[in-house]
Amino acid sequence: MNGTKNNIFIFDTTLRDGTQSGGISFSCTDKLRLAEKLDDLGVSYIEGGWPGSNPRDAAFFTAARKLQFRHARLTAFGSTRRIGKTVDKDENLQALLQAETPVVSIFGKSWLLHVREVLHASPEENLDLIAESCQYLKAHGREVIFDAEHFFDGYKEDPEYAGKVLVAAASAGASCVTLCDTNGGAMPMEIAEICKDVLQILPETTFLGIHCHNDSELAVANSISAVRSGAKLVQGTINGFGERCGNANLCSIIPALQLKAGYGCLPDGKITLLKEVSYFVDDLANLRHDPRLPFVGDLAFAHKGGMHVNAVKKNPVTFEHIVPESVGNRRRILVSDLSGKSNIRIKAAELGIDPGTEEQAAELLAILKEKENTGYEYEAADASLALLMYKTLHKWTPFFTLEGFRVIVEKRKYDDGTAIAEATVKLSVNGVSRLMAAEGDGPVNALDLALRKALERFYPEISGIHLLDYKVRIMEGVNGTAARTRVLIDSTDGAKIWGTVGVSENIIQASWEALVDSVEYVLYRMNAKPVNPDMESNG
Repeated sequence: MNGTKNNIFIFDTTLRDGTQSGGISFSCTDKLRLAEKLDDLGVSYIEGGWPGSNPRDAAFFTAARKLQFRHARLTAFGSTRRIGKTVDKDENLQALLQAETPVVSIFGKSWLLHVREVLHASPEENLDLIAESCQYLKAHGREVIFDAEHFFDGYKEDPEYAGKVLVAAASAGASCVTLCDTNGGAMPMEIAEICKDVLQILPETTFLGIHCHNDSELAVANSISAVRSGAKLVQGTINGFGERCGNANLCSIIPALQLKAGYGCLPDGKITLLKEVSYFVDDLANLRHDPRLPFVGDLAFAHKGGMHVNAVKKNPVTFEHIVPESVGNRRRILVSDLSGKSNIRIKAAELGIDPGTEEQAAELLAILKEKENTGYEYEAADASLALLMYKTLHKWTPFFTLEGFRVIVEKRKYDDGTAIAEATVKLSVNGVSRLMAAEGDGPVNALDLALRKALERFYPEISGIHLLDYKVRIMEGVNGTAARTRVLIDSTDGAKIWGTVGVSENIIQASWEALVDSVEYVLYRMNAKPVNPDMESNG
């Protein structure tokens, strides 16, 4: 481990600590793909897992030997030797060596409460476990990073003993000792003071690291505080995955340190990959990306208020703390009843639409505000907004005409309790009618399938489109079941995702509006032309 004064080593533990988050699981293949992505990003260390704890991690390390890392050093994680075992007979330490990684990260107890009540060991025995384990792994050619578990709680109870733990690891060959806020309860000012104190007792050859959890929503602040006090290595995860409330989010830490505080965290130019990596991790975890994530979220640089948009148009610094593109993100202009003409013009340009004259822009704004007054929202429905603009600007020719639809939900007493949903759609294209029926998991799914089946013969381009997400919100609870309902639908063709919206007192009608917008948007985007216009009607 080598570093300059302003160089910070990024230690990514998404593949190990991140997988301890509820609902997060990566296959061996997922972990290999993510390891390559993290290496592309340029992190210093990738903690791949605990080879002694489960077959999946052991398989990962075996497969990872074939990977060629350009920036990162692959790291295996484990514990110090167990009480009653010698280092050469301890299964955990042997598994760490068998992983054949250049770096190992081992954790040990630094809080006397854990030493007494979890290890059931004496303070001196615990120091021996740490020193012998570090020394053994170092002697086998590994770089050793020691994680002092529950360090800040331990330090506050007995600073002298917590310090001895660090010195034992450093003296035995650990290149870095990492202070862990395992319970996530420390405050930034505590972190700062304790880090400064610890640096006074560490050898100059040993780096200080920080590992924070987010139970007090301070993991990022605590990590930055530690760096400002002398820490050279920061552990965290992409998107803050981790046990309980998560780990420190590297997608916030990296730009905060590199773009704001002047530290070097990633190789030149790599920070622009940050949003891409953030999305990639969520995709592998089968999670929707959080649009409100700082720096990398879709709404991180979104502007809605008319005065804000007007100011950003004149000078982005007025309402943006960094250039969005510096982390691979982009500015978004939202339109709503808070919008002004600046919103409309900028949003239209973003969608590739000419908003026309001042009078046409004003007409668009008036229509938008009226639509929002009746319950529509377009912040997550860019496709519906684009269609509204096209239609208002008279740049629209319908792709089909609806002749009618019907939805039936039936439950039979002799079934297993599952209701059957069936939808029938009749539409025409250039005067040619088509009637199609489909069964689905529910009424909306059935309606979606019937609509696309009816259109596919005319527009085969839509065969690859499918509904990705469906959300319903009741807007006026005072009317009970007759209240207006807003439906938001996300659709995809496998490459892009677009959102549409529908509003009605009838949930099926609202769903139909959103479904039709979804299909018409992609047909317009593809400049689709109907095929077989002279086919015989089967309706």
